Amino acid sequence: MVRTYQWSFFFLVAVILILSGCSGADITKNAASVASTGLSKDEIRSEAFKDLFPLQYDSYQKTMEEEDTKYGGSINRSKYDADKEPYLPILFNGYGFATQYTEDRGHMYANEDIRETARITDKSIGSCLTCKSTAVPQMIEEMGDEYWSGSFNDVIWPKAEAMGHSPIGCSDCHDPETMDLRITRPSFIKAMESQGIDLSNPTKNDMRSYVCGQCHVEYYFAPENGEVTFPWANGFKPEDMYEYYETTAKERGFEKDWIHNVSGTPMLKVQHPEFETHIEGPHGKADVSCADCHMPYERADGKKKITSHWIKSPLKSMEQSCATCHSNRDLDALKERVMQIQDTHIAALHKAEDISITSHYYVNKMISSGVSEDKIKKAQEHVRKGQWHWDIIAAENGAGFHNPQGAMDSLRTSIEESNKAIQIGIEELVKKGVNLEELNKEIEKAKKAVFEEKDNFKKKEHAINSYFPAIQPPSK
Repeated sequence: MVRTYQWSFFFLVAVILILSGCSGADITKNAASVASTGLSKDEIRSEAFKDLFPLQYDSYQKTMEEEDTKYGGSINRSKYDADKEPYLPILFNGYGFATQYTEDRGHMYANEDIRETARITDKSIGSCLTCKSTAVPQMIEEMGDEYWSGSFNDVIWPKAEAMGHSPIGCSDCHDPETMDLRITRPSFIKAMESQGIDLSNPTKNDMRSYVCGQCHVEYYFAPENGEVTFPWANGFKPEDMYEYYETTAKERGFEKDWIHNVSGTPMLKVQHPEFETHIEGPHGKADVSCADCHMPYERADGKKKITSHWIKSPLKSMEQSCATCHSNRDLDALKERVMQIQDTHIAALHKAEDISITSHYYVNKMISSGVSEDKIKKAQEHVRKGQWHWDIIAAENGAGFHNPQGAMDSLRTSIEESNKAIQIGIEELVKKGVNLEELNKEIEKAKKAVFEEKDNFKKKEHAINSYFPAIQPPSK
């Protein structure tokens, strides 16, 4: 009986191999080809995936919906608004983010928004497009380093348009032939390898965060060629990345993003470090992926189970995003808990920003009052570190929720550092006979002028005045 069964099994396998026209070694390859989409490996148009994956494609189209939330949302409005962060034109004075800084919108708007922002100028380079267009991976492969440093307006954008690119789309995260998740941005691979993290065989769960971590990160442009570079060699925490900038980045020739107009400080501008914040937070430590919360499984058409491609706040889909794990929690109470965390962190953020503003103005007065260069430089070091530690929370889209303890630690460090700069200023300005009461009143006047200016493009102009003259960067 057993022998008959064995021979029947082997006979069945042989028949399958003969009928399929392949050897046993080709079974895997044949299975993959059967699952192939029929799309070219170089397909970058998201529309090409529409008929093959209509449910996912339709859900992705919902990223075009615009809705405001208490601390974020997807409406194209200014972060300078009174209920947002109205003093950013002071804090980023001398840099593009003091000219225009808008709330993030859905991925479908990526190309539209980068073309409309005033921060893109004739000096902008290809690296600025890296996380906006599906054409980027092919452009990097074809152009090499010429992509990173190429003129955005004259070379990179026209080439991407000619290739028929889409805004952040299917091919950025999926292999068009197999739909397997994939990493398409080399900067992520290099940064993970700098920490000794092996990417040769990641799990599917890892990939559900890695595809997001290609772009939702802090980065800078390498001085030698403009390449997008992540400061991760020392770790993912704010203090780890700051240490990288103070050591490795400076050794490689990168010191600053800009010189601050008010304090003359060489500054760093944080981008959008959601991946780093999440991976160090409680959900990241519990191996919860980005997609688990922001792209949860859902029933489409009431039947088919798919991964939602309407990438959004988990608070908008708590039944799918939160209840899967928090099945024993009242969702209204859970939402209230999230809002409490965010309220606490935003209040602390605003306090840190306010003290940071004061530190910039105190250094400005130190410079105009003739305080010694070594004292000014020491105060500027604290100003730089203080701003980095609040900006990494402000630039991150979780309003403190991705890592509540880590975010609060960073804000505490920010306040401590800014206060150290102010203390140096107090000690030195008293020696120069500066009236500190008058100084503080002038700070409030400057803030009020920025706040009350209705034209967002003119707000930055009120950050400097006759009492607080602009500090010009030294000529090279």
